[in-house]
Amino acid sequence: MAGKAAQKPERQARSSRTGLEENAFDLIREAGGFTAQVHPETAPEVAKLVRSMNCYYSNLIEGHHTHPRDIDRALRSEFASRPDQRNLQLEAAAHIHVQEALDDGRDPKASPVSREYLFWLHKELLGPLPEEFLWMESPETKKRKKVRPGDVRDGEVRVGQYLPPPASEVGDYLRGFEKTYDFGRLTKLGAVMALGETHYRLAWIHPFNDGNGRVARLMSHAMFSRLGLGNGLWSLAQGLARRLPEYWNRLAGPLDDFSEYFLGVAVDQVRFMTGLLDIGGMLQRMEAWCEAEAKAKRIEAGSFPVLRELWLMGSLERAKVPVVANVKERQARQIVSRLTAAGVLQSETSRSPLRLKIPLGVVEAWFPGIYPPFSRIPETGAPASIVLGMM
Repeated sequence: MAGKAAQKPERQARSSRTGLEENAFDLIREAGGFTAQVHPETAPEVAKLVRSMNCYYSNLIEGHHTHPRDIDRALRSEFASRPDQRNLQLEAAAHIHVQEALDDGRDPKASPVSREYLFWLHKELLGPLPEEFLWMESPETKKRKKVRPGDVRDGEVRVGQYLPPPASEVGDYLRGFEKTYDFGRLTKLGAVMALGETHYRLAWIHPFNDGNGRVARLMSHAMFSRLGLGNGLWSLAQGLARRLPEYWNRLAGPLDDFSEYFLGVAVDQVRFMTGLLDIGGMLQRMEAWCEAEAKAKRIEAGSFPVLRELWLMGSLERAKVPVVANVKERQARQIVSRLTAAGVLQSETSRSPLRLKIPLGVVEAWFPGIYPPFSRIPETGAPASIVLGMM
């Protein structure tokens, strides 16, 4: 009996390792394959949508609910008059600007697990926030402490029932973290398998007074990108938010279990976006939207071939619109004018080629499942738990 009992943990560890490897293989294969579904000229527009979605879910995990409409307004510098609503908009805008820098390659060249990179993430995320967002209160002592963007914590904290390492040891832990997970020391497969481990370990170190969860998720986003697995077209945060109780429970559980779970969530999200961006389904939803909008007389009949051309080819010369839509030149100009007014066409000048644009108003029709249905989401100010309960 003693021998069998001693072997059980080993068998469990081996089984967990096998599941982790399988998830790593699946992620490498599937994340590398679905990019071709989106034309390179259209991909940046889809990436904008995914950044907003990632921000929405990442902040929702932290208990901060900002309606997608308010995020969209914040990106146009249209802020609410209510201070609490405006503050949430500023938080969302900061998050999106940081991720945009990551996606565009304007982030530091240092490793995402380095102290330099983590401090940069924290400073960029929290630096633009209003004063009210930079104070935290101890649940035990009720004392308030100011959060310094870009600086490690200078005192002890509690996260639920968890007590992170003493502040005096955070520097040593971060140096060990940076050395252990340096990409230069790992094979690509080893680095992919370590993605969940880095997320778990950073949460365990809890280096900052506040913002640790958002920094960890953006660090993971950067690591996916550096490994060629993240192209800005899928969101880890959506998968974590939709299974939030499991996310918290796994973070409090064994490391191997979390690592396997983490890569499993990533694979699920890649598959979700692969299905959503499938050319056949995408064009079918666009056509249905065009038919409904034309019936409501908001756009012209014959608009769908233009959008189809843009999705497939990335851009369209204005002179070719009559041929694509099989209409006369006057009607072609009307099609372009109405589609531009609807917000789904853009061009640099009045003579430049047309490109696709994805306004918030078409998201539910073109990209169902990206957000909960807007008609059911309470406006900003509702507890995040209410929104999460809808998923």
